[in-house]
Amino acid sequence: MQAEFWLACWENDHLGFQLDDVHPMLQQLLPQLALPAGDVFVPLCGKSLDLAFLAQQHNVVGAELSDIACRDFFSQQQLIPTVSQPVAGFTCYSAEFKAKRINLWQGDFFNLPNQAVANCQFIYDRAALIALPADMRQQYAAKLLSLFKLGAQLLLIGVEYPQQEKNGPPFSVSAAHIQALFPKADIQVLAEQDLTNKGFARRKFAVSRLIETAYLITLN
Repeated sequence: MQAEFWLACWENDHLGFQLDDVHPMLQQLLPQLALPAGDVFVPLCGKSLDLAFLAQQHNVVGAELSDIACRDFFSQQQLIPTVSQPVAGFTCYSAEFKAKRINLWQGDFFNLPNQAVANCQFIYDRAALIALPADMRQQYAAKLLSLFKLGAQLLLIGVEYPQQEKNGPPFSVSAAHIQALFPKADIQVLAEQDLTNKGFARRKFAVSRLIETAYLITLN
């Protein structure tokens, strides 16, 4: 999807992908995981409440295209961020949150500098990979591999449904496709839930099957 598509979604408040609570799989799984030392990175983070949930225990770095999303996040958390421009093409919104820090880098994720995630070894992706068409998913995986050292971990929540029954986003992403994106990675399935006839975020999909799966991916 082109940047203009997502910017228009935020400008027009077309936020069917936005969850109104912390993702239940994140709440379930995070306490069970032994996170590596360092901060947590959330790509294409929007104004997700997952950011605040993660920041209860960890410093959080988010990457987001829309300045509306960044400003809305801090507003809904009743925080006033400091704003800086650490590198060309990016604005960084930063605030203390319950003794931790949340930094949101606003700009094009595919141009994100390594310095943004220098202290991160754990990635949380609920709505990034599945927001991208197939060609951009390959670019996304390559960007993550360029940003992170071997051994970094990715908690990925994906959805799978008969793609011919609906146009994305979100796009259907199978386990086999994830393995192809990260061919050297160790990939574990942590949890799965059937969302058929239950919907995804704020939307209900007219598809015959809709499965949400959480994967733990160790980059190698």
